[in-house]
Amino acid sequence: MKNNYDVIIVGAGPAGIFTALELTKLNSNIEVLIIDKGRNIERRNCPARITGKCVNCNPCGITFGWSGAGAFSDGKLSLSPEVGGRLLEYFSEEEAQKLVNYCDSIYLEFGANETVHGLNNERVEEIKYEASKHNIRLIECPVRHLGTELAYDVLKGMYHHLVNNTNTDFSELSEAKELIVEDNKISGIIIKTKEGDKEVRGKYIVVAPGRGGAEWLSKEAKKLNINTKNNAVDIGVRVEVPNSIMDHLTKDLYEAKLVYYSDTFDNMVRTFCMNPGGVVSEEHYDDGIAVVNGHSYSQAELRTENTNFAMLVSTSFTEPFNQPIDYGQYIAKLGNMLTGGPIMVQRLGDLLNGRRTDESRLKKSTTRPTLKGAVPGDLSFVLPQRHLTSIVEALKAFDKIAPGLYSKNTLLYGVEVKFYSSKFDTNKNFETEIENLYTIGDGAGVTRGLMQASATGVIVARDIVNKEK
Repeated sequence: MKNNYDVIIVGAGPAGIFTALELTKLNSNIEVLIIDKGRNIERRNCPARITGKCVNCNPCGITFGWSGAGAFSDGKLSLSPEVGGRLLEYFSEEEAQKLVNYCDSIYLEFGANETVHGLNNERVEEIKYEASKHNIRLIECPVRHLGTELAYDVLKGMYHHLVNNTNTDFSELSEAKELIVEDNKISGIIIKTKEGDKEVRGKYIVVAPGRGGAEWLSKEAKKLNINTKNNAVDIGVRVEVPNSIMDHLTKDLYEAKLVYYSDTFDNMVRTFCMNPGGVVSEEHYDDGIAVVNGHSYSQAELRTENTNFAMLVSTSFTEPFNQPIDYGQYIAKLGNMLTGGPIMVQRLGDLLNGRRTDESRLKKSTTRPTLKGAVPGDLSFVLPQRHLTSIVEALKAFDKIAPGLYSKNTLLYGVEVKFYSSKFDTNKNFETEIENLYTIGDGAGVTRGLMQASATGVIVARDIVNKEK
């Protein structure tokens, strides 16, 4: 790591990676530093992927490191700008679609597979029509599915290209500590490394820390008096059922993005990150917070007999409350407290009957849990009534288009929380009121998925190169 760079990127997730890819493509002489709290992609390791039990690695091998949580995620690329972020708040539908298509072409260049799900318009319309009978909205979105193993290879290829073929340095196990601002202009950053704190100067700084860095970014914003707005907090559970219940939807759509407004509270409940033949996983954030996630594989021999997906309740808080990340962490910590640390699992039937799932009841379930380290428990002691009621009502509604979903043997894992920073006031190129400081990606509250995070990196890179002309 040198003392000076043209551009410093905080976070090596898709937003940061695509910033570097586009910068070095447009200007081969530009010098770029990418820092991340985790390790490079070939040194990232999660023992739980083999043993099924989390051993609390620090930093978490699932959450942090090159490619962020995307390295071991399901690798779904949503090919519609309607899904996965706020691009349409900044660009026209045509402009946003061009950005998505461009990023998709880069993924293909690095080895993504050619298959796209959700292009059978006749079948999509049939599912959409049936869902509408039950007040369910199906969001149409073609999906390119990489699978966990191919996503790893694609993102590894990007790593080797940048490190070996461009003027890009990657510093692993390096944590952003403090942004340096002089005369309302960014000038550098203090980085916490294994050897101690180091000050590095840069003309431009792109902050793309992912959800794992959302809390740090919010604190920096307050310190620098950057105007922000609260984002919604997504809190819910991960649902696991046999493939037979969801196959008729996932066969054509791969991911059925469903939205329902609960009867009692009128809260929006949405499905997210659907993994046919997948496994439920555990990931960790700062302070040892464990939250649930899921992924699946593209190779048939690695697939399981279950499908899992998130059901999230979106809540937007208003004044005077301004700590949505803290609220999400509180709910997650409560779940961890009741299990002694791991993820909690409960049968839907036990939840409806007002009783805790224990080991004996879990063994009776015809749905076999894929997260072996999950601890049986009672989610009613964790999730607020508003959230739990909304999720149960949505499950009952979704059962009408996926019979068997509202079953006593459906497994609910908790807690699933998506941490997003407060949304920064920026221009359409994501530059803040501090000159040459950009905030992008999931952690900055701009995106909620791989593709749109990638697109924000391209936008920022093009703006920086244009400034330098």
